Amino acid sequence: MSITGRPSLPSRVAAPLRLQVVELLREALASGEYGPGQRLGERELCERFDVSRTVVREALRHLEAEGLVQMVANQGPIVATLTASEAAALFEVRGALEALAGQSFAVRGTPKQKRMLASSLQDVEEAMETGELADVLVSKDEFYAVLMAGAGNEFVSTMLRTIHARVQQLRHLSLGAPGRHVDTIRELRAIVSAIEDGDAEAARIACVEHVQQASNVALARLAAGAQV
Repeated sequence: MSITGRPSLPSRVAAPLRLQVVELLREALASGEYGPGQRLGERELCERFDVSRTVVREALRHLEAEGLVQMVANQGPIVATLTASEAAALFEVRGALEALAGQSFAVRGTPKQKRMLASSLQDVEEAMETGELADVLVSKDEFYAVLMAGAGNEFVSTMLRTIHARVQQLRHLSLGAPGRHVDTIRELRAIVSAIEDGDAEAARIACVEHVQQASNVALARLAAGAQV
């Protein structure tokens, strides 16, 4: 969604139209506009993005390859759902990638990028004070965007964006747990502090710790029957 509240449309310049629709639809899935198991109607998507059915189908196939969309017989494309084992595997990969991102940021990050990371952490803290989960998720997305940029590794960034989109529904579980906000801030502060100090190993450990704790909370709530 754009800042005006209207659905974003592809610009028809720069990246191929199909890739623009892929990115816009990925953002819609990550923001929770479409819930797990929800059908993705081709006609609705064509109207939303003002593109042909061919472009929509190509975009859906792309997202299916990423694991964000599933094709169901006699139903068509739906938003992918996650089993507990799949969720655990995703958190494991996410931890490894974020550890590499934090480690790389500590080594390669510029002073300006480190200031931006500290500023984005402050935004997370302010969002958590309001208690609005939607605001918290947006601020954390911005934090990760700065983290990935500072890592200076486009391959890591690309893979992390896909992983984050897939675990977005689980982030509702982890961040919505009682007391989780306090722990999250403590963990993110450790990441920022290590990066500011240029301590690559401490940054790696702090990133692993943050993802591990998020994983523990989300998986425990899944096991207890919480809905994503």
